[in-house]
Amino acid sequence: MSEKDHRVSRRQFLTYTLTGVGGFMAAGMLMPMARFALDPALKAGAESDLRYVCEVAELTEEPQKFRFSFEQVDVWYESEVTREAYIFIRDNTVTALSPTCTHLGCTVAYGTQEDHPDRFFCPCHFGMFDSSGINIPGTPPQRPLDVYDVVVEDGKVYLGQINQRT
Repeated sequence: MSEKDHRVSRRQFLTYTLTGVGGFMAAGMLMPMARFALDPALKAGAESDLRYVCEVAELTEEPQKFRFSFEQVDVWYESEVTREAYIFIRDNTVTALSPTCTHLGCTVAYGTQEDHPDRFFCPCHFGMFDSSGINIPGTPPQRPLDVYDVVVEDGKVYLGQINQRT
């Protein structure tokens, strides 16, 4: 092949050069933005979900309300979250119930009703649950209170995620 077959015109050379430089500059600008957007997704699940709440020695057979706090990271926003759980021990098994009513999400209270001191009561629509968190038939809630994953280590109670009961 001769040299004339491989000649690049000035216009083609300028087009190739500008396209290459422009592409390199665009990649240089987009890479930090892509890293910024994907960084939280890459870090997700790195920490343990268990939170210390109380000592086993503090528990009784009657549900007691315990508060616990932890740092929560929502993408780039960090905040301290406070949650509550009703925790009790029966037959050497620790159970932790969510205080959120399964009917409409109001907060239930234990032992506040004079005629039923051993039940959870929801003041929003008069929902009731027994002391194990099972919904009472004939009241608005259609399913039991949700439960936390519970881990007991060295006499300490740790709570994990909330699970729905049916």
